[in-house]
Amino acid sequence: MIDDFLNGDLTRVEAAVRAAAAAEIMPRYRQLAADEIVEKNGPHDLVTVADRRAEEHLTDSLARLLPGSVVVGEEAVHADPAVYEALSGDAPVWIVDPVDGTRQFVRGEPGFCTLVALAHRGEVLASWTYAPALDEMAVAVRGRGATLDGTPIRSGSPEPGTVLHVAMSHPDYTTDEQKRALRGLRTEGFAALRPCGSAGLEYLAVARGEVDALVYDWEYAWDHAAGLLLVAEAGGAHLTLSGGPFRIAGGNAMPFTAARDRATADRILTALREGA
Repeated sequence: MIDDFLNGDLTRVEAAVRAAAAAEIMPRYRQLAADEIVEKNGPHDLVTVADRRAEEHLTDSLARLLPGSVVVGEEAVHADPAVYEALSGDAPVWIVDPVDGTRQFVRGEPGFCTLVALAHRGEVLASWTYAPALDEMAVAVRGRGATLDGTPIRSGSPEPGTVLHVAMSHPDYTTDEQKRALRGLRTEGFAALRPCGSAGLEYLAVARGEVDALVYDWEYAWDHAAGLLLVAEAGGAHLTLSGGPFRIAGGNAMPFTAARDRATADRILTALREGA
C-alpha cells in the first residue's frame, strides 16, 4: 500500500498542503485578532486559530489521500499526548506541523512554514516543506532526492577550515548536561552561532547550503521529520550525541545535529562531546 502510494501522484500531497495554507493560514496572516493567539506553555510557545484550523484541514485531506493512514499533528498531541504513540505503530503516519514558526507568523513576518512528512514504522519516506508567504515548496522522497519548487537542490560542503555557520536551540531551554555539550561549539574560531528560527526553514537553509549545520535539543517529530529527510536527500547527514541517526519516535541522545555533509556532522558531534 505505502509503496503504491509513493509511486503514485505525490503532487496530490503538495496540492493538499497548499490548499490548507490558502484556506486557513494566509487569510489570517497579519490579520490575527488578540483572542486568536494563545500561550500553550509560556510566551515562547504560541498557538493561533490558523494552527488549529490548518491542522484540521490537513488531517482530513491527508487521511483521505492514503486510506488506513493516521495523522500525528502538533495540536492534536497537545490535546491528547497518546496520539504521539502512532509513530511507533504499524500504520503509515502523516506528521504535521501546521504553522512551524508561529512566533514569526504572529509577528507578521514571512519566516514560517507548513511541514508534512509521511513515515512508516519509524522511517520517514517523503516530506513537504511549504513557506506560503515566500511561495516556496521543498519536497523530498527517500532515495529520489530533494527539490525546491521543482528544481533539484544539493547541500554541498563548507570550505575546509572555514568557520561553520550554525543555528541552534536557545540555551535557556536546555538541561545542564545539554548546556555543557553546547559549550563545545563555542571554541574560538569553530562556529558562528545564532538562535534558530522556524525549524523547517532552517532545515531548508541547510539543504540549500546556506547554513552549515543545525544543533537542536528537543525531539518533537513534527519539527524535525520533514527537514531531516530534506537534508538527507540533499546530501546532508544527521547525528545524535550517541553517534546514531535521529529517531522520530523519540529516545534520542541530545543535542543532535543536522549538517550539510557527514564530515560537518562529525565535526559538530566531536565538539558537542568535548563540551560534555
